[in-house]
Amino acid sequence: MLYYLEQLENFYGPFRLFRYLSFRCVMASATAMMIGWLIAPYAINILHKIKFGQSFRTESEVGQLANLHSAKKGTPTMGGIIIYISLIISILLWCQLNMLVLAAIFVYTTLTILGFADDYLKIKRKNSDGVSGKIKISIQILVAVGFVVMMLNSPYSQIIRELHIPFFKDPIISMMPICLLIIFVFLVIGGSSNAINLTDGVDGLAIGCTISVALAYSVLAYITSHAIWAGYLFLPVISGAGELCVLCCALLGASMAFLWYNAHPAQIFMGDTGSLALGGLIGSIAIMVQQPITLVIIGGIFVMEAGSVILQVASFKLTKKRIFRCSPIHHHFEYLGWKETQVVIRFWILSLIFALAGLATLKIR
Repeated sequence: MLYYLEQLENFYGPFRLFRYLSFRCVMASATAMMIGWLIAPYAINILHKIKFGQSFRTESEVGQLANLHSAKKGTPTMGGIIIYISLIISILLWCQLNMLVLAAIFVYTTLTILGFADDYLKIKRKNSDGVSGKIKISIQILVAVGFVVMMLNSPYSQIIRELHIPFFKDPIISMMPICLLIIFVFLVIGGSSNAINLTDGVDGLAIGCTISVALAYSVLAYITSHAIWAGYLFLPVISGAGELCVLCCALLGASMAFLWYNAHPAQIFMGDTGSLALGGLIGSIAIMVQQPITLVIIGGIFVMEAGSVILQVASFKLTKKRIFRCSPIHHHFEYLGWKETQVVIRFWILSLIFALAGLATLKIR
């Protein structure tokens, strides 16, 4: 919305700043951060009063893990609301609302509602049973279909049907069939959504890794919006992708504000309200900047977390033996005696390395 103030440049010269992408990125990040810092204490207080605390599995279900996290009982959840409010307000203020931004908002809002319903049911039932897995997957499929419909009925209909992978200059598929496109979008958005959901198990882990991923995709969005840089790196030029850069910077600011209150010992958890939605948002951005496969590298921590669960379940079903002492993998290291803060900080370091490795693939083509 504030973008249009640049039209008043003739009345007051400094209004031209609102035209510059760099200025709006910085302001979007600062705005989201300030809003998050301001509303978080009120949200925490309200959630405490209405007793919307996190539900934990019992010792009979998870063994030693229940004792390791016993001090967290009663900590408010649904903190994803804080991220959502600060991010959406910042987007509306600083982004030019093209179809790329609107599609991202659609995915993020729908999955926020799904996550909110999941958290609410867990609190109401006082256990870890929220929205059923079948319903979650069904809604994620509908989100993928809605996203594809929006993109196909936009100037980006051709771009969305191309499939680019790291290390190759040209798309390996230039015109993806619509059915295959829907399946692919579901796998990226749904996979990313569920992966961050699995990562959100210890204080600050998921949101800290989200910061690294948001930073990497802000760079990718900027490059694809810039004809010279995109041409130099053999990337498709996507008109309007700069607005996704502003969105990623807003996400960066909102995530940093939330981390302030989610760092150990956490005053609030993001819950599925945050984790499901953030994963879907990142997945949709990855698709729109033509770097969905690169997300496997940039979001390496999320891949590790989801992969550890898949391997654990497969191993137990096939051999009745477990590969890890507990999954997702961050709990495995807790079982080995790592302090929670050690797990988180070391995973943050790995997340930054993965993000840099993903960006490095741009030059290796």
